[in-house]
Order: sequence, then C-alpha cells, then structure tokens
Amino acid sequence: MANMELLVLNSDFEIVSVIDVLDSLIWTDRYSAYGDFEIYTPVTTELLSYIQPEYYLWLNGSDHIMIIEDIQIKCDPEEGNYLIVTGRSLESILDRRIIWEQTILSGNLQNGIETLLNDAIISPTITDRTIENFIFEPSTDTAITDLIIEAQIPRGLNLYEVIQQLCVEKNIGFKITLSNEDQFIFKLYAGVDRSYEQIINPHVVFSPNFDNLINADYTESKKTLKTVTVVAGEGEETARKTTVVGSGSSLTRRELYTDANDLSQNDGETVLTDEEYLAQLIQRGTDELSKYIVIKSFESQIDSITNLFKYNEDFFMGDLVQIANDYGIESRARVTEIIHSQSKEGIEIYPTFSIIDVGEIGSDGVLIPGNGGRSFNV
Repeated sequence: MANMELLVLNSDFEIVSVIDVLDSLIWTDRYSAYGDFEIYTPVTTELLSYIQPEYYLWLNGSDHIMIIEDIQIKCDPEEGNYLIVTGRSLESILDRRIIWEQTILSGNLQNGIETLLNDAIISPTITDRTIENFIFEPSTDTAITDLIIEAQIPRGLNLYEVIQQLCVEKNIGFKITLSNEDQFIFKLYAGVDRSYEQIINPHVVFSPNFDNLINADYTESKKTLKTVTVVAGEGEETARKTTVVGSGSSLTRRELYTDANDLSQNDGETVLTDEEYLAQLIQRGTDELSKYIVIKSFESQIDSITNLFKYNEDFFMGDLVQIANDYGIESRARVTEIIHSQSKEGIEIYPTFSIIDVGEIGSDGVLIPGNGGRSFNV
C-alpha cells in the first residue's frame, strides 16, 4: 500500500511541502471532539523549514485539517536526533474562546449552538474576538434539526467544552472543515445507520466471520455509572430550588449531587417562569448524568488487505455499523474515532466503535439484545 500523503499548509493555507516519508505518523479523527496527530521522524534542516507552529496539515483519507502546535527535537547520541510534532484539529479553535456572558438556550439545539458561535467568534460585540473566515453551515438533517435544548450557560465556561458536551449528550458530531475559499466551516452532523436494524442502507458489518477484523478489543465498565442526580439551583438551605433527574432503585440506583447554584431565574435582564427554570435544572442534571454512563466500546483494527468495507467510501465517521467479536458479543455501534497510522510496518486504520446496544448470541444463533449506552431514563 502506498504511503499516506501529508501536505503542509502555511498560515495563508498555501501548500509549502508534501511529506510522503516519515518514520511514524498517528492521525486521529473524532466524531464529537477535536482530533490530534503525532509525527515522529529524524530531524532535518529542510523539515524544520516548513514545520512551523500555527501551520496546518492535510492528510489524504481524512476530512479534517490539523494545526501544528508543539515541536520538539529529541537528541540521542545512539539513535540520532528525532523530531516530534503534535497538534490538534480545527475543532480546537473553539478552545480559544469562552462564554463571555451568561446565555440562555431554549428551543432548537442547532440554533442555540449557532448563537454561541455568533457571540464568541462570528459576530461578537468585541470585534477582536471575531474570526473573519469562520462560517456556520446549518444542517438540514432531521436528526439535527429536531433536537431541542433547554440550558443556561454560565459566563466563563470554555466554548469548546460547552459545544462538545452538548453534542455528546445528543449523540451527534461536529466538525470544522476548510473550504475551497479558505473558510472555516462549522457543521453539526449525525451518522447514517448501516446496521442490521435498518433496511434502507447497505449493511456494514465488521466480524471475524467476514474476515475483515484483525482484532476487536471489547471494554465494558460500570465503575463510574450514576443513574440519579439531585440538582440544586438557586436559593439557600430549605428554600433552595431542587429537582431530581434519573431513576433507579435498590442496587441499581447510583446517586449524584449536582450543584447548579450558577443557574439563576432572574439575572437582571431575563426572568424565567418556574417551568422554564425547572427545564434548565433538568437539562443540567441530564448533562451531568451523561458524564457517568456505562462505558462500552470496541477498539478494532480493520484488515486493510481484504478491503471489504472502505472508510470514507462504504462507511463514514459517526455511522452506525454492526460489529461482533469471537466470543458472541455483537452490537450496533457508532464510529466515534478513526486512527490513521503509518510506520515502518506499514499503514493501518484503527476505528473505535461506541456501543449503542450489546447482546449475546443464543444457542439458536439469534442475537439477544442488551442495554448498551446510557442505562437511565430522564
């Protein structure tokens, strides 16, 4: 297989070099978070001339652009001097802004996220906060447009962390891509269902039976699971406004306390009704519980020789696929991470699948559904 082609773009998005030989490249794309990369290769004066902080990297086979952030030169008298370059994808731009003023989001989720981006990046009241070439591209997918949000975002929170948490809570992805006009295009998106639970799209199945998996490492953990949270809003002692989010009893009940004193019903500009304020508290509780779910995942290595299903042709980031291992564990799973790896041993692709539901194969060969993902009701 040919080497991965890596382009270096300067701060004006002009191609300054093509890198096709490296000792090691690890490039990770993610569904609901920024990606990152690491280059490890012998250092040369030529390489240092175009590997610069705030320059960009483009990789064939990836939808994302990376920003060069850290450059290290490791000196070793025996092994030689090596260059280590790391950075994050364009989504990390959001990490450069905070929520400047407390913001209430009520109604359509996509409109709410656009509001946050307008206030922080696209059309802020402080012009120095503006990123001129940043564009919000609305999604027309009903998986996005039908989502609703009730939230009060306190001043000072990191913009990236807020948007990332909202997307994780709703099981959707976000990405910032570079357009042909050198604009940063922000867009929310949801994957396509290619699992056995639908008949519209061709099925994509990763299984030893299809000889298209080299390995499938399965992880399941309930250690940090919480199922019920008491959300305490404004007020003092017994007068404090509280609500309970979640459910569970006996040993299935795992409790959490959520301090939401920062959520105000009257901030001097906006006065919320009791129902509206309760919706804000419930949303905060839902957000907190989403951080303490059952962790179930498959980390797998795709067989790049058989090429039964090709990434970015047959399946894409965020898609729902079918996956099974050698031990009867089968699931509908979402593609949440793709690692492109190039080393002296060759090129490999490692996807990470987040479980939607997990089951076991019964004696009759039929899948017995499980309860993957979140294990509480709101």
